Amino acid sequence: MKFLFTAGGSHSTVFSMAPLATAARTAGHDVLLTVDEPVLEAAEAIGVPAVPVPHPGEAAARLDALLDLSRDWTPDVVVGGLSYVPGLLAAHLGVPYVRQYWDIVPLRPEPALPELLERVGLDAPPEHALFIDVCPPALRPSPTPGARPMRWVPRNRQLRLEPWMYTRPKGRPRVLITAGTRAAKLRNTGDSTRRLVDGLRLTGAEVLVAAPPGAAEQFGTELGDVRVGWLPLDVVAPTCDLMVHHGGAATAMTGAAAGTPQLITPENNYAKEIARAFTGFGGARTVVPDDRPQEDPGEVIAESCREILADPSYAERAAALRQEIAALPTPYEVVAELEGLAAG
Repeated sequence: MKFLFTAGGSHSTVFSMAPLATAARTAGHDVLLTVDEPVLEAAEAIGVPAVPVPHPGEAAARLDALLDLSRDWTPDVVVGGLSYVPGLLAAHLGVPYVRQYWDIVPLRPEPALPELLERVGLDAPPEHALFIDVCPPALRPSPTPGARPMRWVPRNRQLRLEPWMYTRPKGRPRVLITAGTRAAKLRNTGDSTRRLVDGLRLTGAEVLVAAPPGAAEQFGTELGDVRVGWLPLDVVAPTCDLMVHHGGAATAMTGAAAGTPQLITPENNYAKEIARAFTGFGGARTVVPDDRPQEDPGEVIAESCREILADPSYAERAAALRQEIAALPTPYEVVAELEGLAAG
């Protein structure tokens, strides 16, 4: 059978679909993943066959590209998530549409939807044949009837590992900060992120900063024993006592699967919804530095980090969430349902 997966807009969407796509390939099916050019490297890094298509924001052009692709490579099942376009493609082809998403934040509106519907001869968006929800039940604000739960399996690019990446430091806590494109700010000694790093080091914690490859060479030794650069989050997260990040879905779920407490500083409404769910469960804390404008953001975050590390309830709740995730069906189990849909 042929399974077409569609993702894009960010690396995390690719990584989130990779486990199911890989499971389908392992089961012997043909798999293609369509992504926009800027994140194509993410698919290449994890070994999933990928085809470039326009960005999800260019909905009409993206649909045209998928229609062209389907003429040469007609799928038996279409799997998508953040867009209406995969469902429209599936309806046009007369094959099942599977929506993989996590039911914390609703599907975003699509301004071009009326035009897209007219293009494929539909009056309304088609219903999915199966909704796969990778959000743990405890975090769902209102579970969708008929949702098929699936275990979140962390996935990210891999390089050569070093022993410190998969072992815990002895006698000190480990804190991971995911800086991403913000890594350049660390070069400014007066920056709040640098203050956060310094504040954590003063507590005796080992600090890791996930940043683009090559960042360590840029900073040299100015951060002392802080490790800066590429980190395999799926490997490192289980060795950490705390993860500090901005509320990205893949990062948050990687921490949850590892049973690691989290401190989330959300920067947009999407991240705020994620932070609200994790904080409400008790395994994380949300910190919005703007709520304390008279204080340095880095020091505000460092203070909360110290409080989380000192309170065992965060680790206990994070462990409970990890156990719930581990009990959910694996992607390999879900592939069997996709096979049934494709067979009719």
